[in-house]
Amino acid sequence: MPSPVFTNMQNEAAKSLTLTVGAKRLLRTLHQAKTSMESEAGEEIPRIHVSELISKMAFYYEKIRNSVDYREEYLLRKGAIVRILKRQLVIEGSLTGQKEEDPFKLAKNLLVELIRAGYLSNGQLPESKIDDLAAILYRYLFLRKRAINKIVNSGRFLNKNIKRLNDENDARSLVTAWLIGMAASEIEETLSYNPATEAFVTEMFNVLKRSIVLPADLPFEGDLPIQIYLSIYRNFLKLDDQDVLAYILFRYYYPEWSQADEALINRIADQLSDLRLATETQLNHPLRPQLSVIAFRYNVYFQVLKDVLEEGPETVYNDIVEDPRSFPRKIKAACEKRYAKAKSKLWHSAVRSIIYIFLTKSVFVVLLEVPAIKFFGEQANSWSLAMNVSFPAVLLFFAVALTRLPSDANTDQIVKGVEEVMFEEKARKQPIILRQPSRRGAAINVIFTIIYAATFFLSFGVVVWFLRQIQFSWVSVIIFLFFLAFAGFFAIRIKRGVKSLVVVEPKENIFTFLWSFFYIPVISTGKWLSGKFRSINIFVFILDFIIEAPFKVFVAVAEEWTKYIKERREKID
Repeated sequence: MPSPVFTNMQNEAAKSLTLTVGAKRLLRTLHQAKTSMESEAGEEIPRIHVSELISKMAFYYEKIRNSVDYREEYLLRKGAIVRILKRQLVIEGSLTGQKEEDPFKLAKNLLVELIRAGYLSNGQLPESKIDDLAAILYRYLFLRKRAINKIVNSGRFLNKNIKRLNDENDARSLVTAWLIGMAASEIEETLSYNPATEAFVTEMFNVLKRSIVLPADLPFEGDLPIQIYLSIYRNFLKLDDQDVLAYILFRYYYPEWSQADEALINRIADQLSDLRLATETQLNHPLRPQLSVIAFRYNVYFQVLKDVLEEGPETVYNDIVEDPRSFPRKIKAACEKRYAKAKSKLWHSAVRSIIYIFLTKSVFVVLLEVPAIKFFGEQANSWSLAMNVSFPAVLLFFAVALTRLPSDANTDQIVKGVEEVMFEEKARKQPIILRQPSRRGAAINVIFTIIYAATFFLSFGVVVWFLRQIQFSWVSVIIFLFFLAFAGFFAIRIKRGVKSLVVVEPKENIFTFLWSFFYIPVISTGKWLSGKFRSINIFVFILDFIIEAPFKVFVAVAEEWTKYIKERREKID
């Protein structure tokens, strides 16, 4: 039941400050969501349970699996969903020769595996969630079947000119890979649904839509709402993942998808290639860079506001009414907690990165270094070998240790930004006018490419010269450069958590300019190497295609055995 505190909100209640309509709506929604969660927690309903003892094996396996396949933490569960669905539909389905999958069975196995692996709490998820996920899987399985038939007949997929797909297996693999990513994104959204988060997303969208204005020479009025929505997903929800964003666009183009009937699914199957082309166009839209900068700043405001309101929307509202000056103090306190949490997470990410690089790169490369040196007739150097092994860890350690937390000026700007969202008197008066995306001429691009190439060779050349001075062999030099680029890219990547809280950029000087001028080629090389080596990660291949399927069967059998023993014990008692 709604609190009378919220139903009787009056503008004059906050004395010198007036809550915006959006802020009031946000407070009401959060209060209702909190009340609803408290009532649901006490309900006696059937919930999904798995064996705690057996689950430990699956939990530790997942830890090992994630150590050799680095992903951002917020994408780990979604990645696990993709992996489980792919194994059940592609690997196990091909082995059993099963033509028609059972959505209910797939959904039940998926949830059980996620609970065993620690992605969902044991004994907390209602059994009705199996039906929810089965309904989702049914729609995607039905769409896959219809799409495969269309592609086999037309030989055309995703608007790309490829050879005619007369083989149903080829069509199945192409469609399945794309739709599994979409299905996993919808399942992840269903599992993580939180009305409070949805309320913040809605209010952030309303604020940005109201504030951002397109100039007359930008013909993207129709694309602006969905581009704002995508920018919120990339920044506020931290879901800059192609599968997730493709699903958001899919839902945008087909809002009735959650209640899709056979006619709609057939229509989508007919339009699948055009849908993919439209998706690619939106994901690479010219407005994306500008909107990302704007959404990045407002993301910080809304994240801190979310932290403040988690104290309790009713408590925060009463404090605003009694003492409006208390609200900035709450914001500053929330900022300090965010900064400390970001620093702690930075160290955690550094450790994960070091383990990932060591397990997947250091061991593999170092095992080749000595044989390669001898093969080329060079002298093995224990110093260079030790340096190549330890360098990534040392570089990441110093990158984290030297990372500075946001300044007081940054906190003051966040206070202004949150108050802009919450109060009428502080609301933004001037619109944010987008500009025409800049386009460089061909001559300028050629000149910049030449300069970049020069800095590339100069950056790596200095490192090579130094290593040769300390008696590194050419093989050791190449391995060191590999680790330099790789670890440098990860150093930038793991610092995103702290940088995502910075709304006041530090002033550049000649030293920072020169440093960025020379390290960008190294980081770019590391990013390229990361993408290439991820696709040929032999450890991931071994775990996914050789170990995981029989291991999960063993875990399932072991759990059934524990249930059987328990039943026998109960009969004896």
